[in-house]
Amino acid sequence: MKKVTHIYIILLLSFTSNAQDINGIYEQAFKKIHCMLNETCSLSFKEAVFEVENAYYSNKLSKTEFDNKISFQINLINSFITSRDLIYDYPDKENVKKCAAIFSIMTDTIPILLKNDEIGYHIPFSYDFNDIWGHQNWTNMFVTKLLETKKGNCHSLPFLYKILADEIGVKAHISVAPNHFYIKHQNKANGWYNTELTSGMFPIDGWLMASGYIHLDAIVNQLYMQALNDKQMIALCLIDLAKGYEKKLGSDANSDFILKCCDTTLKYFPNYINALILKAETKKKIFEALMARHQATYPSQVLNLPEAESIFNDMTVLYSKIHELGYRKMPEEMYLNWLVSLKEERNKYENKKITNFNTKSE
Repeated sequence: MKKVTHIYIILLLSFTSNAQDINGIYEQAFKKIHCMLNETCSLSFKEAVFEVENAYYSNKLSKTEFDNKISFQINLINSFITSRDLIYDYPDKENVKKCAAIFSIMTDTIPILLKNDEIGYHIPFSYDFNDIWGHQNWTNMFVTKLLETKKGNCHSLPFLYKILADEIGVKAHISVAPNHFYIKHQNKANGWYNTELTSGMFPIDGWLMASGYIHLDAIVNQLYMQALNDKQMIALCLIDLAKGYEKKLGSDANSDFILKCCDTTLKYFPNYINALILKAETKKKIFEALMARHQATYPSQVLNLPEAESIFNDMTVLYSKIHELGYRKMPEEMYLNWLVSLKEERNKYENKKITNFNTKSE
């Protein structure tokens, strides 16, 4: 019996030590991203994304390998820019060429001249319909997974696009839709336009509205379809950090850390729906844990406690705000149908003004 007890204690101490290590890693990642937001260090979306993914891997990702893979994509993009000319006669032609090059590298098969004068082919990135929201494996949301497998989703694809745009010095804005991210650009010829990496198209806003889950209030309140600024895009990474932390530690995750990520994000992006939902759900878990400690079956049984009343009020206010802002939950099946509709009804939803830009080899 003593031997069993000793083994249990050793396992418990080992797990506690591991959890402490994970907490330390995540705190360091938070500080590195937060310093970008409070301007005590340089803003870098690429660095913020790496910090999020490296924390989940317990600081075991190779920064050199990550940078090299990004550099490989940049070299392809630069080669594409110099070898092609865009039929576009406006002052911002060079920037538009850069955007076109990123899009082509990510969505088209590109012939590459190899050292032995043979022709190889750069295979485009594609949409991975397996575990699209990372329920089974959180790393399916990662840019590092996308770079390794060439398969990604509506999180990793636009995030990689944004990284590549930053690296070649062209503006790209991430935008939010229900359960979805995409890219917004602006040019002299057409103003703002959308870039959708999951289907390799330039959809009009009508496609986003066709989902049926973008309430007019959600647009007015800037939940969706806004071109995010630099700090807002960095702030997205803090919610990814919090979600990864929660996935990694499960019920042992520190709610204070998750709430700190949410509150910091909301300071820079007040109506970021994923931050509001995560904060509300975290408050709900805290309240449910308090009910369990007091062996309560109904909320009313603990609301006489000041702590419980405060948490319950916070939670209620958050859920009410989320609904009033215009959020409507989109089921996974509906989301997939919506994505597929873009390809099936391409002529209906494609922005012809953008797709009519043609390139010619120099």
